[in-house]
Amino acid sequence: MTNDKPVDHHDTHEDVLVHTEGRAAYLTLNRPKALNALSHPMVLRIGEALTAWADDPAVEAVVLRGAGERGLCAGGDIRAIHEDARTGGTASAGFWRDEYRLNALIARYPKPYVALMDGIVMGGGVGVSAHGSVRVVTERSRVAMPETGIGFVPDVGGTYLLALAPGELGTHLALTGAPVGAADALLCGLADHFVPSSALPALARELAADPVHAVLERHVEEAPAGSLAAAREWIDHCYAADTAEEIVARLRAAGVPAAEAAADTLTAKSPTAVKVTLAALRRARRLGPLEKVLEQEYRVSCAALASHDLVEGIRAQVIDKDRDPRWAPAALEDVTPADVDRYFAPLDAHELRLVAAASSQEVVW
Repeated sequence: MTNDKPVDHHDTHEDVLVHTEGRAAYLTLNRPKALNALSHPMVLRIGEALTAWADDPAVEAVVLRGAGERGLCAGGDIRAIHEDARTGGTASAGFWRDEYRLNALIARYPKPYVALMDGIVMGGGVGVSAHGSVRVVTERSRVAMPETGIGFVPDVGGTYLLALAPGELGTHLALTGAPVGAADALLCGLADHFVPSSALPALARELAADPVHAVLERHVEEAPAGSLAAAREWIDHCYAADTAEEIVARLRAAGVPAAEAAADTLTAKSPTAVKVTLAALRRARRLGPLEKVLEQEYRVSCAALASHDLVEGIRAQVIDKDRDPRWAPAALEDVTPADVDRYFAPLDAHELRLVAAASSQEVVW
C-alpha cells in the first residue's frame, strides 16, 4: 500500500488506477473503504491492462498495490456472492471464470510482476498477488485463505499454493483459515521478500527508474520471526491424517495448546467446507499445473454457490454478523463421501478450460 499518486494519466473515479511511469506500469486497487475488494469489472480491467503491457516494450515490470492503509485486498465482493447464491443466480460463476483466468495470467506473466502484499491480503487478494513472480510482504501483512469460515473452499489457486507449502502447513492454513504474517508467508511459499512498510513508497517509486533486482537489493530485510516453523512437528503429524475427523482427534491429543486451539477453530468452520477443502488440497497435489487446479476449483466454487452453508456462512459473518452460523450438516461425521464428491462433479459444457493456454507461451486473456 502506498499513498503515492500516479504522476501519469489516470481516472481517479475508477476502482483500479492504471498508469505507467518510466520503465514500470502500476495497478492500484482503489476501493479502500471496502478494503479493495475485487469486483468483476476490476478483474476485467486488470486483465486487459496486463495483456496490453505484456507486448509493450516500454513496460519492463508491473507493480500491484492497494489504496489506503489497511490492506492490498480483502478478497471478492462477499455481499454480491451472498445475494447471487441466495437467489440462485449465475453472476458469481461468471466472475470466478474471469478471476481464475486472471490468476493463471499472472502466474505465467512474461515480465516481473511485483505484488506489494502489505496489510490484509485474503482470498481473491491472494489470487492477484501470490501467483506473481516478485511477492513482497511487510510487518503489517496478514495473508489468509479464510473461506471455510463462510462455508466456501479456498479458490483463486489457493489450494495449489497451499498444497505446495512445506509438510502440512498448507493444510493447517486451509482448514483453519488462520492468517500468517511475513515470516510465515515466506516459509509457506506465499511470498518472496520482506520489506518494511515504511519503505514501500520508495520501492514503488524506484521501480520506475531501476530494474527490479536493483531496487530489491536496496530495501529487502530479514523478516521478524514467525510461529509456524516451531510448530512443524505437531502440524505435520496431526494434519497428515486421512480424514478431517482424525485430524481433529490428533490435534486434541497432541498436548499442545496451539494444537487444541487449532482444533477449536477447525470445528467452528463449515464441516462440509472443511472436508471438501481437505479433498481439494490432496487432489491438487496430484493434478500438476496451476491451470488444472483452477479448473478443479471452479467446479468446487460453482457447487458451493448452490449450497446451504455458503449462504448461511456469509449471513452469519458478514450480513447479520451474529457469528453464529447454523451449518448443515452440523458435524464433520455427518458429512458423507457423497456430499464431498458432489463438489468435484464435472460441469460438462460449463467447465472452465485453461490447460490449453498453459501449454502456450502466449499470454491469453
